[in-house]
Amino acid sequence: MRRLSHLRKSLKKYKWLLLMTLPGIVYLFINNYIPMYGVILAFKNYNYVDGIWGSEWAGLDNFKFLFNSQDAYIITRNTFLYNFVFIVLNLVLSVLVALLINEIKDKVISRFYQSTFLLPHIISMVVVAYLVYSFLNADSGLVNRLLIKWFGAEAISWYGEPKYWPYILVIVNAWKNVGYLSIIYFASIIGIDKEYYEAATIDGANKWKQMTRITIPLILPVIITMTLLAISGILRSDFGLFYQVPMNTGALIPTTNTIDTFVYRAMIQSGDIGMSTAAGFYQSVVCFVLILAANTAVRRINKRDALF
Repeated sequence: MRRLSHLRKSLKKYKWLLLMTLPGIVYLFINNYIPMYGVILAFKNYNYVDGIWGSEWAGLDNFKFLFNSQDAYIITRNTFLYNFVFIVLNLVLSVLVALLINEIKDKVISRFYQSTFLLPHIISMVVVAYLVYSFLNADSGLVNRLLIKWFGAEAISWYGEPKYWPYILVIVNAWKNVGYLSIIYFASIIGIDKEYYEAATIDGANKWKQMTRITIPLILPVIITMTLLAISGILRSDFGLFYQVPMNTGALIPTTNTIDTFVYRAMIQSGDIGMSTAAGFYQSVVCFVLILAANTAVRRINKRDALF
């Protein structure tokens, strides 16, 4: 009875805050939870006539077909390694950018840089794909026309050479996301009490020591949280980055194919809903295990920094 009474009081006290969260909860339920029943397609030979529940049960056949093919290793390797590099590189660059912005004392210039760095994040990946194409087009791209020609080398067929694309994708991803992450870290930095820096200055600490002994340790909880959230999606790739930026070029598929692009191609080219659902289910399970493992590791080091 006491718990029920306490619950009623809490609901009454925070009713307006709960009402504000209602649209987000409804969206999450409709977009993320209702479609979950469709995971049963991973265990069925789906046909459009019989529907989801009427289709023949296939057991683990879709998973066997997926993992017996070479695609399973390639898409898992590509997705994991790309995201691992993205997480590490974006973390280092975004924290560095946030620290540099914090050193700008002029508020107008600081806000200008923040807006400039944030701009790539809000640009559609379709637009980014054509921006990249304008640089890398073999005949009229700026890189071949200006840089390569200036060095006296032969033009490179960028969309026919897979070896260049791990670097291109990493650069494009960093350009698009570092600014957004840096704003998050900058917001954490400006929340640090200025008295810490004043005391450090009196003690003779230079800027480097202030960054390494005060700023980074105090924003470490935010860094850990953002890293854990990134790890939770380490097997989920940016579809636009891996499909639209390489222009779905066949020669680049071994280098740019990830789980998300594989699922899309399986649906579009073969119409195999069962295998594509199996790939998506495998992706979700691995992500779930990884976030649990990462969060457990953080909890053992410091419980306060863990997500749950």
